[in-house]
Amino acid sequence: MSRDLPFGRARWLRKKECWLPHLQCVLDSRTVRDAARIVNVHRTTSFRWRHRFVPGAMRDRPNTLSIIVEADETYRLESQKGSRSLTRPARKRGGVATRRGIDGEHDCLLVARDRSGRALDFHTGRGPVPVAQLHECLKPVLPGDTLLISDGATAYECFAAQTGITHEAVNVKAGERARGAIHIQNVNSWHSRFKNWLVRFRGVASRYLINYSGWQRVLDDRRLTTPAQLLCAAAQSG
Repeated sequence: MSRDLPFGRARWLRKKECWLPHLQCVLDSRTVRDAARIVNVHRTTSFRWRHRFVPGAMRDRPNTLSIIVEADETYRLESQKGSRSLTRPARKRGGVATRRGIDGEHDCLLVARDRSGRALDFHTGRGPVPVAQLHECLKPVLPGDTLLISDGATAYECFAAQTGITHEAVNVKAGERARGAIHIQNVNSWHSRFKNWLVRFRGVASRYLINYSGWQRVLDDRRLTTPAQLLCAAAQSG
């Protein structure tokens, strides 16, 4: 019987009548505590369900991007929220890095978005994204006839040269915003929406960052718009 349930786990039989109401809370971007109150489950159950359903649903993602693809990274200060064994001194909420600039204290979230609105997100680790990570993340999803647009980071130039992909760079640091259709405004708009949406959760642990970016991508794509669709997507990926 459990084989017919999401992820094939018999323990998911518990409170199955609450799954769809909980997934409506996911679609409404509710916090763990709000969802627990609305669905009438313990907050640890609400947290556990979030991090089982959302990773499953976020695997509903495009296999490739096409034609004109914008790529850029956004960075967040590394967080060990919820960890019982910190590897550094604790920070106050809203803390700052010990050094200026982007370094190993910052999680890197790489987002690629084409002009049709399809997006892919990748947590590439800490610090600026290296060429090897661009190969791992972008090469499988960019057809050979893609026009890749990025900022002036040399990693993209090297990646494009090594893969034979046509590449254009926008010198954002010099104040350049666009050269006609050559811009990264769509992907930067995605970054902005993600950051504004994330504020409600009052800090996200680094180990869950990709879950939250995937959650935002699912909402942004508007492909899964009902609790039932979200449940089916999570079940099919399990």
